[in-house]
Amino acid sequence: MTQAEKELECGGKEKEKERDKEKEQQRGVKRPITPAVIPEATHEQIQTNFVIVINPGSRSVRIGRATDTLPVTVPHVIARRHKQSGQPRYEDPWLIRDGLNKPESNEQRQNGLKMVDQAIWSKKMSNGVRRTPVSAEQARAYNCQIRPAVLDSSSRVKWTNTGHHPPYLVGEEALYVNPSDCYNIHWPIVRGQFNIHSGPGGSMTAVLADLEAIWSHVLQKHLEIPLKDLKYYRCILLVPNIYNRQHVKEVVNMLLLNMGFSAIIVHQESVCATFGSGLSSACVVDVGDQKTSVCCVEDGVSHRNSRLCLAYGGSDVTRTFFWLLQRAGFPYRDCQLSKRLDCQLLQHLKEIFCHLNQDISGLQDHEFQTRFPEAPALLYQIRLGDEKLQAPMGLFYPTTFGIVGQKMTLLQHRYQGDPEDPHDEHYLLSTQSKQDQSSKSAADRRAGARPVGLEGEMSSQCGFGETSELPRGCGGGVGSGGVMQAEMELGPTQGESLMGAGEAEEPLSGHLSRKTAIMSQFESKALGLDKAILHSIDCCASDETKRKMYSSILIVGGGLMFQGAQEFLLHRIINKMPPSFRRLVDNVEVITRPKDMDPRLIMWKGGAVLACLDTTQEMWIHQTEWQRFGVRMLRERAAFVW
Repeated sequence: MTQAEKELECGGKEKEKERDKEKEQQRGVKRPITPAVIPEATHEQIQTNFVIVINPGSRSVRIGRATDTLPVTVPHVIARRHKQSGQPRYEDPWLIRDGLNKPESNEQRQNGLKMVDQAIWSKKMSNGVRRTPVSAEQARAYNCQIRPAVLDSSSRVKWTNTGHHPPYLVGEEALYVNPSDCYNIHWPIVRGQFNIHSGPGGSMTAVLADLEAIWSHVLQKHLEIPLKDLKYYRCILLVPNIYNRQHVKEVVNMLLLNMGFSAIIVHQESVCATFGSGLSSACVVDVGDQKTSVCCVEDGVSHRNSRLCLAYGGSDVTRTFFWLLQRAGFPYRDCQLSKRLDCQLLQHLKEIFCHLNQDISGLQDHEFQTRFPEAPALLYQIRLGDEKLQAPMGLFYPTTFGIVGQKMTLLQHRYQGDPEDPHDEHYLLSTQSKQDQSSKSAADRRAGARPVGLEGEMSSQCGFGETSELPRGCGGGVGSGGVMQAEMELGPTQGESLMGAGEAEEPLSGHLSRKTAIMSQFESKALGLDKAILHSIDCCASDETKRKMYSSILIVGGGLMFQGAQEFLLHRIINKMPPSFRRLVDNVEVITRPKDMDPRLIMWKGGAVLACLDTTQEMWIHQTEWQRFGVRMLRERAAFVW
């Protein structure tokens, strides 16, 4: 056969295959589809001045270029104009939260205050003398007689001008919108999560629109970046340690597709805190305005089982301080928690008056000013005693906050799955169980009629239960070997560290339901800050890791910026840590200002450091990749277990 005849025959076969394919399509025959392979990350030179770091918080958002010394910090609030006249006005609360007006709330507050007073009395001052308690009545007698002095007939503070009817206002402008204007006030993030509720602006779509509006405003007004130029910029987004995957997915979608960033990296706040402080390992304690998160980070990896999120923070201290001020006859008698500017004043008073220094005792005189729009500037005198110490101690005795019937402690729960991400941990769990079953049946065949011993049964049950909480790559081993490897990497799961090892003998369904019940019971408790730190460290896998964490407890966020906080927390940790570790740990250290930096900026600074690392090249998710593969990219590229 000649060469020409061979080519003719091959061409005929190819045409025949194409005709068969067309016929199958016409008949509706489905051919197997091979899933698209995610390409390897490309390595390219990145200019860090074209990388934007975004650190969103409940009260403030911090945004800046990775090359900036300091980020732009803006109140994370937006005022949206009513679409129709006569529409009822709505405002998200600032210091008020659910669970405060229950019948048991006041009794719980009083009981918490008794525990605080006992703790204050039990710890001696540096001179070896016990502190003399000061009752609120002693201060009240003086404060009730106080009348304000007029400093100026005009406070020189004005409401935001809304005469040009802007559709929305952001940050400080939103805070100073006149309550009589036709604007709703929204805080899109509450306690580290989307502020989703049944009221106006409480839908997922509305929250995402608010975030996009606030962040776009900061980029345009403060960083002077036109939105059309964002295609030349990349973004680093910091997310909480215990994150909602659906929320993260929606924000990434918004940043890449709506705002138009060319690429993004998503990383956890706790890991970025270690980068920003220059520490390789630390127990990171982020005391924010509305939540407090604790997590152990080792060599750039957040230990999944050590993550805790406490549903209280600096704003709860502020509200408690206001309650104590009222008991002491607060001279500004028109102060109300429902007023935005009064909340701002109370935050300021907490920051300048409160402390955790037990050497400061007795009654002391102070003064403060009020400057509100359309009102004179006033000067008040006030006498305070133990109130300044009692309020911040609520972080260690959270019953003082008087919150009843709310979930106060959050743990890392199992992922519920996403239809866009079929190869998640549920898929790994089901395939792992099939491997377990096939290997077990093979072992049974090899063993013949010999019964399986108790040890083999235990290991197979334990292995299945453990991998239910394991991330990809950690449950690859079959039987007890895979479990041992996972235990070394991750340690016991949160539920099992609470339950004890004996529960592993239960069947799988009973084991998981029991674990869920224990976790729910644990989450209903309000752990004090010191107990939460001890619990988080105790969930680490090895004694060596625990020793590292005790020697490096890093405090970030603005909720614990009180005089004496470092010494106070160190004393409580040393007194409550397990006696066995007091001998092992050479030096327990609490770090509140690493490199003498503002603790509120450390996480953002860590995000900026991340942008400069060579290892981040493999973590970038590009806009085109996100459009094609969606949330699968986070599983492939995120530096933490998605």
